[in-house]
Amino acid sequence: MTQDSDTLTALHRAWRRAVPYENLDIQLGRPIRLDDESLYDKLIRRGRGGYCYEQNAVLCMLLRAAGFPVTVLEGAVLRETHGEARWGNHVVLLVTVGDERWIADAGIGDGFLDPLPLREGRYEQDGLVYRLERLDRDTWRFHHHPGGTISSYDFRLEAREIGDFADHSDRLSTSPESPYVTTLIVGRPLVDHTALLLSRTVRRLGAADPCVRTVGTPDEFARLLRETFHVPLDDLGRDGLELLWGRAGAQDALWRARVDGG
Repeated sequence: MTQDSDTLTALHRAWRRAVPYENLDIQLGRPIRLDDESLYDKLIRRGRGGYCYEQNAVLCMLLRAAGFPVTVLEGAVLRETHGEARWGNHVVLLVTVGDERWIADAGIGDGFLDPLPLREGRYEQDGLVYRLERLDRDTWRFHHHPGGTISSYDFRLEAREIGDFADHSDRLSTSPESPYVTTLIVGRPLVDHTALLLSRTVRRLGAADPCVRTVGTPDEFARLLRETFHVPLDDLGRDGLELLWGRAGAQDALWRARVDGG
């Protein structure tokens, strides 16, 4: 396989379109394991998705297997607004192609489809505009498109390993205050938008018609996971699906109560 930017782009886009961003194991109380064998089993053998640490760990395996030099970087989602404590809540991949470096990232549910060259500037993909800004010699900021699920994340160029983030992952996957615990999240880029499921609410991000609707029945919920998000239902099991449906309903009811209560 040729290690050029076209190949990198094709692999990145194919991965983003095929592998759902999801936190269903967290919702089910299953542990998130970041060792290579567990990650390969979950995302490759069993066809599941995952959140940022899982997604980018296995994308890193794929790119390295294709011959690309890849470095794992530490990220900080919303450091711009929430400060230094955000470091470690995200990971990003730095891929070297010849004399050029690229940022690859499958760990944001509605993130960019194609890798971005590590150069300051604006980058348009499928009508959406992203931006890279250099903050200092070793620190960069990614600005998401307007209307994205986050506004920005920072990353620094010091090489890390996925295992370095085990404590961060344990906290984000178990803390009662973590959004991954409080909200069921599933996302997948489609042709002209990203489909996003938050608890029982479906959104179309980046679409000309940003339709928002509520999933009404357990059958619709299961069909949506299987057909729109490509989640293999047999890996969740019938009991798992019922638990997810119930948790999503409780989350949705809590959110509506907060809105109605002002």
